[in-house]
Amino acid sequence: MNDVPDIATPVRTQAIMNQYGINTKKSLGQNFLTDINILKNIVSAGEVKPTDNVIEIGPGIGALTEQLARNAKQVVAFEIDDRLIPVLDHTMAPYDNVKIINQDILSVDLEKTIQEEFDDPSAPLKLVANLPYYITTPILMQVLQSNVQFDAIVVMMQKEVADRLSAEPGTKDYGSLTLAVTYRMNAALAFNVSRTAFVPNPNVDSAIIVLTPREPLTTDPKDEKKLFQLFKVGFAMRRKTLWNNLITAFGKTDEMKERLTVALDAADISPKIRAEKLTLDDFIRLHNALFDAGVYNG
Repeated sequence: MNDVPDIATPVRTQAIMNQYGINTKKSLGQNFLTDINILKNIVSAGEVKPTDNVIEIGPGIGALTEQLARNAKQVVAFEIDDRLIPVLDHTMAPYDNVKIINQDILSVDLEKTIQEEFDDPSAPLKLVANLPYYITTPILMQVLQSNVQFDAIVVMMQKEVADRLSAEPGTKDYGSLTLAVTYRMNAALAFNVSRTAFVPNPNVDSAIIVLTPREPLTTDPKDEKKLFQLFKVGFAMRRKTLWNNLITAFGKTDEMKERLTVALDAADISPKIRAEKLTLDDFIRLHNALFDAGVYNG
């Protein structure tokens, strides 16, 4: 299929948009990438191979989808904008290993989808996407909290958000998203992307982040969902102490304060510290202590 002309050139992108009367929707964070080299570098960053299944989110008119299809075993792409489905039916016609699903990724059961949509669900699985800026964090949180095991996640996002994914404790970019990512994956910046590579140009520059499975944790949390909730609790009011955020979330009764005190003592964490100073291991230790002290029971 290498003789098929690339979608991701400014001229062909505009021609496709004109042919179908497509105007990008700012509300859906639509910015179409028109640099073929960047797209090929995204595929290379994910080391996408002919043995890999790939999930894509927000294919747009199919620029990245096309490059994935040329390298992967199979591609399943989720597009929320029903105006783009006939466009994708046309641009993806040369590729028999692509399935387009008109659905909001936030409403998708990923485990079920993998079993039903891929011909070989047991093949290595990767997620590669140019994420809409306005819902980057919700999408990442859904993916990371699912039970799906990805061999790699390669995503383009606003550079400011990318900085948060690989931030160190104590820095301004460190937060609940950092912890959620670190819990599951190792994050590495692949390369930056100028806003001029898109049509229309977004107001910010972008970055490609590669997430790969991390080594096993030294201590397992007693309840993963509650651990992720604790990440959010800790950073609910960033400039407040950990203690203030905990009592705001769990209650200010004397009994609850006593339970929180017991948990903090057991975890050897000062109530006066701010969440940004705590490592992932600190949060897991605190979570388990909160669990043992009955804090989550109310």
